[in-house]
Amino acid sequence: MTAAPRDPRRPHVWLLMAHRAGDNSQVLALGEALGWPFEVKRFVYNRYEVLVNWPFSSWLVGIDKSRSSTLSPPWPDLIITAGRRNEPIARWIRNRAGHRVRVVHLGRPWAKLEGWDLVVTTPQYRLPRVANVLHNETSLHRIVPERMADARAKWETRLAALPRPYIAVLVGGDSGPYPFDVAAGTRLGRDASALAQKLGGSLLVTTSARTRLATTEALFAAIDAPAHCYSWRPNDTENPYFGFLALADRIIASGDSVSMMTEACATGRPVYLFDTGEGRNSMRGHDGHDVDSADTRPGFQRGHLKAWVYRQTLRYGPQRLTRDIRIIHRQLVQSGRAVWLGEGEPAQVGLPLRDLERAAAAVRALFHETPLVETAQQDPAPLPERLGGAAGK
Repeated sequence: MTAAPRDPRRPHVWLLMAHRAGDNSQVLALGEALGWPFEVKRFVYNRYEVLVNWPFSSWLVGIDKSRSSTLSPPWPDLIITAGRRNEPIARWIRNRAGHRVRVVHLGRPWAKLEGWDLVVTTPQYRLPRVANVLHNETSLHRIVPERMADARAKWETRLAALPRPYIAVLVGGDSGPYPFDVAAGTRLGRDASALAQKLGGSLLVTTSARTRLATTEALFAAIDAPAHCYSWRPNDTENPYFGFLALADRIIASGDSVSMMTEACATGRPVYLFDTGEGRNSMRGHDGHDVDSADTRPGFQRGHLKAWVYRQTLRYGPQRLTRDIRIIHRQLVQSGRAVWLGEGEPAQVGLPLRDLERAAAAVRALFHETPLVETAQQDPAPLPERLGGAAGK
């Protein structure tokens, strides 16, 4: 992405890309929502970065400068960043500039909260309620009418042979205490197929950067309904993710990904959450983090051990070392925006998400501008209509 021309009347923004796709999507979403000129900065991290990227550091020793974006004047007025690895970089930039640079962190920072101009966070991180922390319900997203219209136009003809309604299936991967293993992939394939067969429709399935190859293979093998399946590839210009969301009549989102759940709900379509675990490893129904022993099922994998260690850290360790994604699940289900797959239909289809507007307004307030949210909330059209097509077919 090329740099936009500098306009002295508007703040110039640097968007620091992280190593997780979900973080990058949020950074881009906020940068785009502001409407200010921005540059995207990408980094290649050294293998030893975890040893030198301390919460109080302000340097570039954690990145390979020869393969990362250039950091030089003219310096930005605003930095939007996410992820632990970029914290020292953001502070280094701010310290080098000859003017005040506001720094906005998305998610949970590891440095002290008072070191940021604004932190935009979500409930699973359980941050305190202080003046410079904006507590949103869900993560930021890029589901806007213009992008959805373009994606719909690109993919509508390609998928025309499949029967409606379309059910998009958004597949994540291992996350904290929840491994997304072969068994979960098989179960998702069967359950999604059952829903498609019940409705007489088809599946639009996409995996992600975190999806294990074995899980992908098991998922695709278990699907016995009409389907278009996409296996994620890096830097693929033909990635159908937004196309699937634009065309979907219903959406299944795996419960490990806050970004996917948010983007699914932002379309205004009926949303089903897929529980990657079962029994004592379930995301719902009981406190799955109170498991006192590692998974000993046949075919035990490394991911299960990591999940068990995470559960113990969540139970006994400091709160800031973990995140509790169940808070997001409960919030989406209790609000009626989503239901667990196999447990009925969501009650609040089309209920708009205002978190991106709130975040943009909070950033504008740092520069004493009129909040964007005042005009954004005046659009009277229901969200599904603004994105194109009717929901719930």
